[in-house]
Amino acid sequence: MPQKEDEIDLKVLLFNYLQYWPIIATCMFLGIASAFIFNKYATNIYKVESTVLVVDDKPSLGTDLFESSGLGMLQGKSNIENEIGILKSFSLAEESVSELNLNVQYFAEGFFKTSQIYLNTPVLVTVDWDQPQLVGGMFRIEVLNEDSFEIEILSDEFRVFNPADPYYKTIPENEVILKKSIYSFGELIEGENYAFTVNQVSALPEDVLLFNFVDTPSLALKFKTDLAVAPINKQASILSLSLETPVRKLGENYINKMMEMYLDRELKEKNRASESTIRFIEEQLTGISDSLRFSENKLQEYRTENRVFNLSEEGSVIFQRLQELEKERGQTEINLKYYQTLRTYLANNQNMELVAPSIIGVTDPLLNSLVESLSTLQADQNRLKSNFSDQAPAVKENATRIQNTRNALQENVNSAIRNTENVLADLNSQIKMLEQDVNSLPETERKLLGFQRQFSINENIYVYLLQKKAEAEITKAANMPKNSILDYAKTGQLPVAPKRSLNLLIGLILGLILPIGFITVKDFLNTKIEDPKELENQIKVPLIGMIGRNTSEDAIPVLNNPRSSVTESFRSLRADMSYLSPNRENLAILFTSSISGEGKTFVSINVAAVYALMGKKTILIGLDLRKPKIAEHFGLVNDKGMSTCLSSNTSWKEVVKSSGHNHLDVILSGPIPPNPAELLLQDKFGQILREIKAEYDVVIFDCPPVGLVSETKELFAFSDINFFVFRQGYSMKGNTQILNNLVEKGGVSKIYGVLNDVHIDKGYGYGYGYGYGYGYGNNSYGYHEEVQLPWWKRALKRR
Repeated sequence: MPQKEDEIDLKVLLFNYLQYWPIIATCMFLGIASAFIFNKYATNIYKVESTVLVVDDKPSLGTDLFESSGLGMLQGKSNIENEIGILKSFSLAEESVSELNLNVQYFAEGFFKTSQIYLNTPVLVTVDWDQPQLVGGMFRIEVLNEDSFEIEILSDEFRVFNPADPYYKTIPENEVILKKSIYSFGELIEGENYAFTVNQVSALPEDVLLFNFVDTPSLALKFKTDLAVAPINKQASILSLSLETPVRKLGENYINKMMEMYLDRELKEKNRASESTIRFIEEQLTGISDSLRFSENKLQEYRTENRVFNLSEEGSVIFQRLQELEKERGQTEINLKYYQTLRTYLANNQNMELVAPSIIGVTDPLLNSLVESLSTLQADQNRLKSNFSDQAPAVKENATRIQNTRNALQENVNSAIRNTENVLADLNSQIKMLEQDVNSLPETERKLLGFQRQFSINENIYVYLLQKKAEAEITKAANMPKNSILDYAKTGQLPVAPKRSLNLLIGLILGLILPIGFITVKDFLNTKIEDPKELENQIKVPLIGMIGRNTSEDAIPVLNNPRSSVTESFRSLRADMSYLSPNRENLAILFTSSISGEGKTFVSINVAAVYALMGKKTILIGLDLRKPKIAEHFGLVNDKGMSTCLSSNTSWKEVVKSSGHNHLDVILSGPIPPNPAELLLQDKFGQILREIKAEYDVVIFDCPPVGLVSETKELFAFSDINFFVFRQGYSMKGNTQILNNLVEKGGVSKIYGVLNDVHIDKGYGYGYGYGYGYGYGNNSYGYHEEVQLPWWKRALKRR
């Protein structure tokens, strides 16, 4: 049983929406049409994509050694997350935008939309960005001829860009006004906070073009936000770069330029080591060049003055040995100077680029690895700091690695200095011993040996430094970025937006949801009684019957059209009354309602008429003394009636009027009295009703609305059956409480509900199976027979 109830509720819900099918269908059509128009005129958005290969550094000797010694923080490999952060950094975007010169944007004005023009623009606008400039807003130019154009401000939403504070823009203090409207191509257009020129490229007369200015920081921020960078999968070190833009070529150029700047930045970091080495060697060469020149001149002068050119055999041996020791001492001194420079660098916590030990000639593999690792970590730190704050986890982690490497390198350098000083002391001792042998040579040869020895020392050092400089320059020239571009930017063939199929579906769904939502809210906020089932649930008495809407002008369809469906509904109501009050020869029936206009008079007249058709002697009594209506429906004059009887000695039989139909008499309410309530509460009224009941088989009371007047409550005592009339789409839902109060608090028994003017099909069929769609109408009475239609056809009928 509960399952059946649920099915009925679903059917009712469906009917409630289907009766609005023209509105729903129209909204769905409008939704699809709106989506189609949006698709047609919306700007196409394309996706530009490229890929970058991020190569991880192979662990060096120093890294392996320190990992084994517990210093595992030394890791030289690139971090994918760091590379993503660099690619999405503001500084990289700013460099790329600056290279592309995108600060002037051009637009073509269309009927429905405005499209951006890139590259092949008919004019070229040049801007002086060294002074404050207006950004935002929009200018419009129309070419007048080959030499001049007209310019106007189309949108004045300007901000002032100040190169002294490029990341903060202000609102112009004064209204932006152009000094004149017509300018020549190439003429400077200047004013408060703006200065630019418009140059002719390929513009033709009557061409119209829009343009605006955008500062580099704003463009960089936009591109930074729009750019998406992500690994192609979790295991790969290949990054996918994508950008959605309405201008395909612009997107491609930006991503390509950004990747170029990204690799160029990495290469510059790598070249810093070679550049530092070259600077160090050049500093050494500056001093040794002067010494070499001086020693060469002294040797030449001595040879010329003393006519001595070659050493003796003994002197040559001593010289050769000294030359070897001096060369070794020179290299050792350079190494010691490098170690001392490195120790000073570490002690002062400097962050300049280090000179590689291998360039100087230091062959210690551990020292070389440590210096290389420190240099790489510092380069990474510089890159990270240019994109992240000092508190970023990646920056803090890399700083820890740098400190660990510094500590290890400091210990290694101190040890190297001690060892080098010992080697240098030994070399000096050997040279000192040979110098004693030199003293045994003749004075002339001894002096020649001294000059030649000094020249040879300087020459060897000079040649050695030149060789190392050449090696450093070759290393710099051979440097390549470790990362590389796999795919240059390429735009997909189809736009990614607008999503045409999805938009049509959304339009269809919105066209369906919006009217259904509106109907749902309307029904929720509706305070009128429409659903018979809801009425039946709200009242605490049975709902006996429903009377359909009457669309004709006849107030008494039961008498004038006995075959109408409205008449049949009253016959059904009459049949129900035989069960409500069985085995009664005389029957008194009372009709009332909550307010005026709910159709109680219409119902009471036709119920009286349906009993008259049975041959029952019936009388209809108008007890609504304030607002009588019965007289006009029967074409009678309300000159006398119940108020006449109650306010005078006139007998009730004298005020009975014929309705013009067999077996049906009428007692009108009579002239409107000043005290209707008091009249109906007289004992005389009760006596009159007892006499009337004795004379007639059926007595019908047309009473005033019980929700408006008080005397109706007293009239329930004189009736056998009472009906409370509701009107569909008119009676308030709260009025059901009036009926419930009559039962619960007023003690009224034998009272039932009747729903009049039923015209809104809620899915039940009118009259719980009667299928009538007629009855009481607004300001009109009559009947209109209809053939009962299937439920789906009734649902498709408009209200």
